Amino acid sequence: MTPPATALPVEAPQAFLGVARSLTDKLWRDRLDARGAAKALAIVQQHQLPELLARVLAGRGVDIDAVTDFLDPTIRKLLPDPFTVTQMEAAAKRIADAAVKGEKVAIFGDYDVDGATSAALLAWHLRHCGLDPLIHIPDRIFEGYGPNVEAVRGLAAKGATLLVTVDCGTTSIEPLAEAKRLGMSVVVIDHHQCGLDLPEVDALVNPNRPDDLSGLGHLAAVGLVLVTLVAVNRELRQRGFWSAELPEPDLLGMLHHVALGTVADVAPLIGLNRAFVAKGLIAMRRRDHVGHTALMDVARLNGPPEAWHLGFMLGPRINAGGRIGRADLGVQLLLEGDSVEAARIAAELDRLNSERRVIEQAAEAQAEAEALASIGLEDKLGVIVTASEGWHPGVVGLVASRLKEKFSRPAFAIALEPGGIGTGSGRSIAGVDLGKAVRQAVADGILLKGGGHAMAAGVTLRKEKLAEFRAYLENALAQDVAEARHVNEIYIDGAVSARAVTTELATTLNRAGPFGSGNPEPVLALPAHQLVFADEVGQAHLRLRFKSGDGAIVNGIAFRSVGQKLGNALLANRGQQLHVAGSLSVDRYQGVERVQFRVVDVALPDQGPSVIR
Repeated sequence: MTPPATALPVEAPQAFLGVARSLTDKLWRDRLDARGAAKALAIVQQHQLPELLARVLAGRGVDIDAVTDFLDPTIRKLLPDPFTVTQMEAAAKRIADAAVKGEKVAIFGDYDVDGATSAALLAWHLRHCGLDPLIHIPDRIFEGYGPNVEAVRGLAAKGATLLVTVDCGTTSIEPLAEAKRLGMSVVVIDHHQCGLDLPEVDALVNPNRPDDLSGLGHLAAVGLVLVTLVAVNRELRQRGFWSAELPEPDLLGMLHHVALGTVADVAPLIGLNRAFVAKGLIAMRRRDHVGHTALMDVARLNGPPEAWHLGFMLGPRINAGGRIGRADLGVQLLLEGDSVEAARIAAELDRLNSERRVIEQAAEAQAEAEALASIGLEDKLGVIVTASEGWHPGVVGLVASRLKEKFSRPAFAIALEPGGIGTGSGRSIAGVDLGKAVRQAVADGILLKGGGHAMAAGVTLRKEKLAEFRAYLENALAQDVAEARHVNEIYIDGAVSARAVTTELATTLNRAGPFGSGNPEPVLALPAHQLVFADEVGQAHLRLRFKSGDGAIVNGIAFRSVGQKLGNALLANRGQQLHVAGSLSVDRYQGVERVQFRVVDVALPDQGPSVIR
């Protein structure tokens, strides 16, 4: 696990527990060098915190004076003036104009979770203002990503005078030009990377545009929509729009949407994002939103939602509508006020998600075989590009993600259509900017369309350009990939024994959460614990039990490890003493809380006594 840039050691510390090469060929590093350890000690002394929590905070670059604010991030402290974002003032004024005049507003969103939550949040606000907005979520297969001319014309025909795109639009130059030709005003609220060519619109709110200095480029689109609505509320307040009959809407009461979209879009959980997710999780635990409650129930969430639930249980169900069903089902659920109807929509999304899993598994097996053949015994290739006819375009992003995880390098999965056009998705590893490479491939004429972030990108290309695209990526990214993969390291936050692995310890460490991209979950080591039980369970998982020298037992799980290096190492070392690296999670079953150790790596101890640093 790679630490945030602020936590990189100044002097490389020694291998943690002496593990220079684990059974999966990883080097274990102490996340703290001498300077970091000194900071952790100072945090303990100044804030009276447990030592392990202090180590976690120091390892994430938290300054001693910032500890209190980090442990309780507040939106009011972290939210800047919205007008620091380029063209935010123009966007807020135009949306406020629409509210005052009662205009017909069209919302054009993306078909993923960030797009669905963004569209739902904006629609909720406009409805509160007395408007009845049109909402268009494009069909992934027939329309593709972002605004298209035909959809824009359809919205204009329905009387829309203002088009607001959310989580898309930055690169949609021709469709938005068509909107202007049809007499519509256009506001873009987006966060995707972009070049110098921008659409001519009334306002383009994107903190990743070259001339934006707001420092909010890490926000997901839904977070940016919230910031925009803060500006709209202020503008309408100054115009005297709010009254006793029409009170100002409570934006902080809708943080459910912001938390879900932020986590599902893998936006880094730093700064304002961390506050959004922390407070959004609190809102979700209240179960006061019909759509989110139905989603949690159908996902069989058996305890208070945590950040990983949003990314792995709730998000995929919202996504399933856009992947293989009706693209607007997620937005419908998030806007539904009737609990019975919300339960029906959630059940349909759950069914689609199960169907998606079956489709994904078949494509994944085929893509993995193709990737293995391409890489070969020499472990060549910096970037994996797989493609096939018959793959569902809705699952290629998930397949690319699996390939990236398995082979530790950027990966693309491309669905080839009968007409010779391929649409696909790519996922990257830390240190390799995929979005930049894809945009250059578009500029060079290799791709028909493409864009995205550093860590994820989407592409459209002609089948005959596939080999050229592979060669281009290899040439453009091979060096970056080699440097990123040069040292395969796991950063360890501290060591504990089985007896210390309790729900209380998990609760203590969770004070540094929510964890996710940009704020990695603490990784702990169990030194020299005997693997007393290992058995396959579920979808290629291993259920485990480890025993410490004093006889204490800790339950463990190694997800998706069967047939992988980790699973093979565990099964081959039943009964042996192992150093074990992993994270804590609390499993709630039938009202009983149990802590379990999520294993990410194992190593054979040295013959001599282990020294816990």
